[in-house]
Amino acid sequence: MEFRSATGAQSYHDVVAVADRLLVALDFDGTLSPIVDDPEVALIHERAGALLVELSARVRTIAVLTGRPARQVLALGGLDVVGDEIGESGRELVVLGQYGNERWTSSGRRVVSPKPPSGLASLIGDLPRLLRRAEATDAWVEEKGLAVAVHTRRAADPAGAFERLLPILTEAAAERHLAVEPGRFVIEVRADGMDKGIALRTLVDQYDVGGVVFVGDDLGDVPAFDAVRDLRAHGLPALLVCSGSDEQSRLRDLCDAVVDGPDGVMDFLRDLGLAIAAAPA
Repeated sequence: MEFRSATGAQSYHDVVAVADRLLVALDFDGTLSPIVDDPEVALIHERAGALLVELSARVRTIAVLTGRPARQVLALGGLDVVGDEIGESGRELVVLGQYGNERWTSSGRRVVSPKPPSGLASLIGDLPRLLRRAEATDAWVEEKGLAVAVHTRRAADPAGAFERLLPILTEAAAERHLAVEPGRFVIEVRADGMDKGIALRTLVDQYDVGGVVFVGDDLGDVPAFDAVRDLRAHGLPALLVCSGSDEQSRLRDLCDAVVDGPDGVMDFLRDLGLAIAAAPA
């Protein structure tokens, strides 16, 4: 793990010191699972389940905060089974899907979700025309219930298709009062009024945590990073970790520490658990 400054190293020690009241929240794609061409097969890292279970016994709450639908993440991550094991230690696993619009807990065992936003069906129906306008008909469209994601990773020119599509989809979303979430060769259109920052603050309040760790990798995680930085400015011990990649660099300027992709995230979770176990009682 590479600390960005002496402040980052101190933040690490600060969250270890409040482990019994610590929230550890993580993104899924690019953090707990690798980025792959087909997001439907982006399985969780093989070490993740055991590490989350082990860490859960030493902290207040473990949460997965993702733009994916909650049910999809549960399946790709085997998180229902992980939740069962976490429950044995008297703790709880929380999965917040679609940027916090969906919620699943290991104690509740069901996904709570609102209705799709007004205007989304209209935008989906208009997508073939918008893709032709952007000369990006080889982009892949993923309908997510509460959102739609347009992936350009498998297009002939992924970066060019992304750049042409972004302003067109932004305009179409604004006309329908929807939000746009650009990511790593993906543009997602969803309901406005919710993001990972709002979702993270809700977790902090609900579980009365005394410290927070957030690990993310992409632009959709920026609101969570901003929320954590604000909470720390108001006295909450906090640590921000970037799951680094060559495709996205913005989070490096906001984080306290950088790790090398999902493999590095696994090492971080292991080392955090060991540091907490070794800390004075």
